[in-house]
This record gives sequence, C-alpha cells and structure tokens, in this order.
Amino acid sequence: MGDLARIFKAYDVRGVVPDEFDEETAEAVGAAFAEVTGARTAVVGRDMRASSEPLAAAFARGAASRGVDVIDIGLASTDMLYYASGSLGLPGVMFTASHNPARYNGMKMCRAGAVPIGGDTGLTEIRDRAAELLAAGIGGPGGGSVSRRDLLRGYADHLRTLVDLSGIRPLRVVVDAGNGMGGHTVPTVFDGLPLELTALYFELDGGFPNHEANPLEPENLRDLQKAVLDTGADIGLAFDGDADRCWVVDERGESVSPSAITALVAVRELAKRPGARIIHNLITSRSVPEIVAEHGGEPVRTRVGHSFIKAEMAGTGAVFGGEHSAHYYFRDFWSADTGMLAALHVLAALGEQDRPLSDLLAAYTRYAASGEINSTVADQAAAVERVRERFAARDGVTFDELDGLTVSGPGWWFNLRPSNTEPLLRLNAEAADEIQMAAIRDEVLAVVRS
Repeated sequence: MGDLARIFKAYDVRGVVPDEFDEETAEAVGAAFAEVTGARTAVVGRDMRASSEPLAAAFARGAASRGVDVIDIGLASTDMLYYASGSLGLPGVMFTASHNPARYNGMKMCRAGAVPIGGDTGLTEIRDRAAELLAAGIGGPGGGSVSRRDLLRGYADHLRTLVDLSGIRPLRVVVDAGNGMGGHTVPTVFDGLPLELTALYFELDGGFPNHEANPLEPENLRDLQKAVLDTGADIGLAFDGDADRCWVVDERGESVSPSAITALVAVRELAKRPGARIIHNLITSRSVPEIVAEHGGEPVRTRVGHSFIKAEMAGTGAVFGGEHSAHYYFRDFWSADTGMLAALHVLAALGEQDRPLSDLLAAYTRYAASGEINSTVADQAAAVERVRERFAARDGVTFDELDGLTVSGPGWWFNLRPSNTEPLLRLNAEAADEIQMAAIRDEVLAVVRS
C-alpha cells in the first residue's frame, strides 16, 4: 500500500479499491482502531459495495487480534451504524464510500454514543499506528471474537418512537434508493404505515447501474421526479448510497430545498421543546434562522461541514441541526445525522393535514437561492479579494469570514468558499426575488472567473 495520508481524510477514510485501500490496510486499521480507542467491544456495519464485506471482515480480524469482540451488524445504512453505536454504547465503524463511484470504499468511525472520530479526535493516531503495523506486521495476541447481530428492526422501531405517525392520512410515496442502502432500510422502517410505496432501484448494487446515488446532482433526481408525476404521488424521497442523506421532491416533481426541510423539522422540534437551540450552517437560507426565532427558538450559525454541526450540537445542547447538503442531525439520535428520521418528520407533517406538500412548504421558502455553483480558480485567495474589493464601497454592505467570505447587502447575501481539496470556489447566493438573486450571482461569477 502507498501512503495512508492519501485515503485518511479529515473526517473519514476513502480511497480506490484495491489500489489505495485493500484488505491488509483494513486489517491494520482494525488493529489500530482497537489500540487507539481502547475498545473491548466494537460494532461494524457495511454497505452493498462488492468490496465492503471483505474489507469489513478484514477490519474485524484486525480488531479481534487485539482482543476486541466485534459485533457485525451486516448490511446497514450509516445512520443504522450510528443507532448501533448509540444504543449499545459501543464504538463503531461503517464501511461505505457513500455516493462515490463503485471503485471506491471507505470507513466512517465513531466512539461509543456515535461520537465521530475525526482528524483531531483520534483519526490521525489511527492512521499513524496503522502505517506502523503495515510496515512491521500486524500480529497481535488475539483473543477477540466476531459475532453477528441483526439490528434492522430495532433501528426502525427506534426511529418510529421519535416521530408520531399514528394519525397520518394515506400517502402515495415514491422512493429512489439509487441501488443503495435505502433499499435495505426503507421497507422495514415504512412497514405498517399508511403509505402506498413505489420503489425505484431498491436492488442493492454497488455498481450503481441506474444513476449515481447522489441526490445533490439534479440529473440523479430525474427518474424520481418522473415517477412522482406518473403515479400522482404526494411526495418523492431520494437517498444517497449509504442512506444517511435524504432529498425531497414535492407532488409537482419539483426539488425541495434542504433549507425548507430544515425549517419544517425545526418548527416540529421546537413544538416539543420550546426555546431550544437549532443549528444551521452559514449557507442555508436566511429563512431558517428567521423561522426558528419566530417560533421561539434560538438559531445557532456554524461553518459548513458535519464536524462543525456535531461540535455545536454537543456544545450548545441543540435539539436539531440541518445543512444545505441534506444532512439532518437530531439530539434524540445521539446528535448524529439521519436522513431517514428527517424523511419521517416530513411524512408526518404532510400526513397530519390535507394540503399538498408544495403548499405546506411554501411558508418555509421565502427567498430565491442560486444553489451551490463551482468555479475552477487557480488562485482562490486572489479571486476572493477581487470580490471583496468589488463590494467594499457599497452602502449597507457587511463582510463575514466565519467560513470563506460572506457578503450581505440590502435584501441579498452570498458566500464564497474555497474547496479544501480542489482548485474550486463555491458560490451560494440568495436574495428577496429571482431577479435580484440572478444579478448578484452573475456579478460575483464574472469577477471570480475574470
């Protein structure tokens, strides 16, 4: 194997199999995970990729070589692994590369209670120890065991305790699992609910034969949108490869902004816990903090990225957090992200009243947004500075550098962030109406790309 720094990212492990990530590496990481975390028992789950089962088995061997008893929960969504970690009080590892192409695989690690392991909370030490073991030999005293446990029903039952769906009206629902783990979890979670389900691509296939399991890309929603219109469905749901993200389509086949879903779920959580804190990242719509405040909650703004959301939730005691990327975090779910729980909240909100989803969500959609637009820029800092200079002399304009550059003016704002891994600048713009948003968007892009 090459340098492990290529596959160990800031918050997870991800690489091409077997060139960058193979069974020997997984076994070494399993041994290193055991040593660094001090675990005596750990839980392991995996997605449907062809490489996931042998990689997970190799990791279990490595952990068992250090005396760790491994509970293998088999096929799982990432939030199902978090359920296992939280409900059993054990550290865990999920083998998945989420929405990445079939040749990739990876690991998401957490401590007991689904507390994430990142670069500054143990992942770097695991990487360095795994590298030492690959060089010197894995060995180990042994003594650990590997056993199987099916937690799918327990996961589904737990989610159903967090959302009351007992009184909802019958709904027609289309779900596009993208050949990912939603095809494994949705039937059990939805079992017994008054839902007429149209299932798209529920066959587990890590080759993703129909489309990428990445609902952030509009092209990957086309089949779902068509099916919603063809069947006269009330709602469409799309999950990514490891089913920890959920995207919503309304009855018109229109894509729903995750900001609107964040605001909707926030209001529902605040109804249960008045005055609670709600997390939102800085590129969600301004409607989110407005609506949270209007319903008596305290909005808390964070940088983009799940590590920042989870840190703020732990530090502030927030009950819920949402991101533009369709990740949703719940204190009741060990502050971990679960797209499935967000989906149940939307189904409950829709089924508790008689209006169509588009009407229900209209109250949570106040502004025109650009969505995230990427520009390839060799000198990101220079481009950001050009934008700053362009807007600096305007009346009523303010600047914020919590994450990249956020510029706010009368009735509009935009954020410009550099990618951490590519020569890209990411633009998100929002304004009171489509015309104003387009004008700001196009002006910023012209400066960035000049």
